[in-house]
Order: sequence, then C-alpha cells, then structure tokens
Amino acid sequence: MNSIRTRVGRVVDWLGREDIDVLGMQEIKCTEAQFPFEMFEEAGYEVVVHGLNQWNGVAFASRLPINDVQRNFASAPGFGKADDAGVLPVEARALGVTVNGARLWSLYVPNGRELDNPHYAYKLEWLAGLAGEMSEWMAANPGTPLALMGDFNIAPFDHDVWDIAAFEGRTHVSQPERDAFAAFERIGLVDALRSRGIEGYTYWDYQQLRFPRNEGMRIDFVLGSASFDELVTGATIHREERKGDSPSDHVPVVVDLELRSDDDDDRPMIF
Repeated sequence: MNSIRTRVGRVVDWLGREDIDVLGMQEIKCTEAQFPFEMFEEAGYEVVVHGLNQWNGVAFASRLPINDVQRNFASAPGFGKADDAGVLPVEARALGVTVNGARLWSLYVPNGRELDNPHYAYKLEWLAGLAGEMSEWMAANPGTPLALMGDFNIAPFDHDVWDIAAFEGRTHVSQPERDAFAAFERIGLVDALRSRGIEGYTYWDYQQLRFPRNEGMRIDFVLGSASFDELVTGATIHREERKGDSPSDHVPVVVDLELRSDDDDDRPMIF
C-alpha cells in the first residue's frame, strides 16, 4: 500500500472497478485516527484498522460484516526501544478478522533490513511465532477456512526476483527466511496463486526504473488452509495497478472465492 492517505482515491476506485468484497491492506502508515474512513464508507465498506504511528500498519475493508477482530497475534515479539519496564513495543503488523465464516489475517512481515541487523533476527522470530500460533489455531479449528495475506518480505524461490545474483548476501532471499516461509506450507497452508500456476512479480522498487525494466520481486502472497483453498475459484496478480498516477510499489493479489453470504450472493474477492 505504502501510505493509504496518499492513495485512498485510487484504492477506492479500484475496489469498485474490480467489484472487491474484502480488502486486506498493509503498510498503511497512519494511526486509526488518521485513517481516511469516509471514502471507504461512502463506497459501502466497513473498515477496521491497526495502526500505531506513521510506520507499518494494517487494515481490512469489507462490504460483508467483520467479526472477531484481533490486533496482533499473542506471541508477536516487540522491536525498538524498551519502556521503563524493559518491554519492547509491539508494532502494528498483524490484524485478524472473521468474514462470512473465514478467518483472515492481513500481515506486514518485518523487512529484516540487513542480514547482520537486529531487525533480521526479529523478522525470523516474528515469523516463527506466527507459524506456531496458526498451526495451533488450525488444529483447534480444522474446518474453518483460514488465509494469511499480505507482504511477507520474502522471495521463496530464485525466480521470484529478477536477478538472484543481485541479491547475494541480502535479505528476502536468505535460506533462514525461505525456511521460515516454508514453515507455513509445512503446517498445511497453500499458496493460492502458485498452486494454480499463476506466476509474476508483485513488487517493483520506485528507484532505477525497476518497473519499466520489469526488475521486480514476488513477495506478496495469499496462503490458505485446505478448507480455504477448496473455495478458491480463481486468482490474479493485478500488474497494471503499478502504472498510472501515484501507484503503490506493490500491486493487488486477488483471490476469488465461492463463498455465499446471507445477504450477498456475489463471490468475495480477497486481496
């Protein structure tokens, strides 16, 4: 997203144009008090936000009722400057909701920065905690569709970056990060796009003409449980949204579900 306040008009226009029912947002870069609710509400969307400052932040917008809101997962580690009690602040990087019986998480995984940076160890701890909790949740709720969606800041395979040699010694492609991503598959989550043969980049840096040169990365995913995956009828990467005025450096990843609500018989589409 890279700042919802900067791109709210473009996002709401896209929601209507593509007939999206549920939108997971990451990197909104604002507090709840600063979030531009009005344009979403005028378009018929309920919004829940988890934003603490001008960094990070996640949110959901939905035309269907939102229930069971959870900000952060219980084992999420903190990062930054400790308070007087020695407790590290927990960043706004995870938001869980239930929509029409499906449990959805909007996730903005820590970047990692450099391999020797404390943020890298924080990233791996954050991912391990999330995978552990999701494994427990799935065991306790085996029939409930679950999806983890958002910016994972990991390219799981060499072909998920434009030139693997350019990433030597850098984050996003290191083996520990890839192992952390693979842990989600080991607990039973499926990449809703790749499992259907859909490939393509989802992110292009603003610098060095990365998009015109198609020097991108695939770091945005929708990972679903078996009960979620069986509802999927289609999936797409909206590459064209990287074009135009003030685009985000990420593009929408959309999954189409055959999931009927009591008051809306359209198929929810989830980014």
